[in-house]
Amino acid sequence: MSVLRSVPESQFAYVVVVSRRARQLMIGGRPMVDSSGSRKTSRIAEEELLQGLLEYQLPELPEGAEEKEAKRRK
Repeated sequence: MSVLRSVPESQFAYVVVVSRRARQLMIGGRPMVDSSGSRKTSRIAEEELLQGLLEYQLPELPEGAEEKEAKRRK
């Protein structure tokens, strides 16, 4: 798995990354952005992601999983 810093293409992955970072902030993590203008942890986490400050990994799909998913969607 590779470490990514860009905004995920998938909306689901975007929400998962932001929510996990927001949870870290809720339990005492320090924000990586200076004075975001908001005290909401989800907004701070979103700004960190948009600025490319967060590193995350997406799971790799097993071989053939992409083909199965494409067939299922049709």
